[in-house]
Amino acid sequence: MSLKRRQPRPPGGPLSTGLVLLAVAAAALCGLWLQFGERQDLDTRHTAGGQAPDRIDIDASVQRVDAAGRELVLRLLVTPRGALAEVGGISPAENLTLQTSSSVRGDLTFPAHSRIATVDVPVTLTGGAITDYPFDAYETDMEFGAVQGGESVPVRMTLTNRDALFSLGVDTSEINGAAVFSAEAARSRSVLVFAVFMMLAMWALAVAVLMGGWHLVRRRTGLTWPALGWMAATLFALAAFRNTAPGAPPIGSLLDYLAFFWAETLIAFCVIVVVVRAVRAEDPPPPRGAPVP
Repeated sequence: MSLKRRQPRPPGGPLSTGLVLLAVAAAALCGLWLQFGERQDLDTRHTAGGQAPDRIDIDASVQRVDAAGRELVLRLLVTPRGALAEVGGISPAENLTLQTSSSVRGDLTFPAHSRIATVDVPVTLTGGAITDYPFDAYETDMEFGAVQGGESVPVRMTLTNRDALFSLGVDTSEINGAAVFSAEAARSRSVLVFAVFMMLAMWALAVAVLMGGWHLVRRRTGLTWPALGWMAATLFALAAFRNTAPGAPPIGSLLDYLAFFWAETLIAFCVIVVVVRAVRAEDPPPPRGAPVP
């Protein structure tokens, strides 16, 4: 009687496949949740000022935060309402002047009966240092008032953020008809996640090179060129990888001191040690004139 040999089961199986698919789905859902949160932050509108029928509406949006230059670019759209505008139009009925705080570069003047176009104004940032990347944060206080026909008029202002690399925290208030904003700009959640991933990846690659170098040294394998090529390529690849950090942080940032400098030093040390030990482990060349076996 012949016996049927039981075929060995392949490794894994339906359970492992299901776990992998579940992990992929969980990662995708987590990414969607993070992206939805950032989208909500960009869509948030911060409003200061009252609902008087005769007022000046200002729609402001942060277009770009320049951490190195310590300023942000604010785009303003000014619209007179009620008796402050021309009949049936949105041009000012009289000369209009926007009075700003010291952090905003200069007041803005709009002639009467003229079309008002959007204006980009720089705003000075205080506090924080770009070398604290990716944990740097900056502050600014902005105040916008309006004068038309020689008299102060009420202002209603909304502020939004359009720079995806930064998140904006805002406190609003109104002082004598002027809109006041106290804003804090910090790196967005996606920038923080990617920067932390970069630091972990740098350390992981450095440890991998250290383990590979330790293996080569212990086995005294001599000059193993594929391994040496991989180690040297990792040394230069990390420099290019570091330059992909969002926001182009300068050299000497916290990112460098926490991971990049140490990873580069460790990899360079491993390459040098492996080469020196490999050269010493190689057989010496035969003397000149000796017969070749």
